Amino acid sequence: MDMAIAALSVDMNMAKTQQELGLSVLRMAMSTDNAAVEEALELVESLDPAIGNNLDVTA
Repeated sequence: MDMAIAALSVDMNMAKTQQELGLSVLRMAMSTDNAAVEEALELVESLDPAIGNNLDVTA
């Protein structure tokens, strides 16, 4: 019985560690996504709003 309690404790600690690792990886992915979105927004905001408004269709 003592070994079963020890094994259960080890299993619970391993599950907790795996969950913390999964959350850490998820946070890193979200951080990377946020940085990419911010960079894209900066690029869009830096564009000239007049570009593309006129189309010369005469040749």
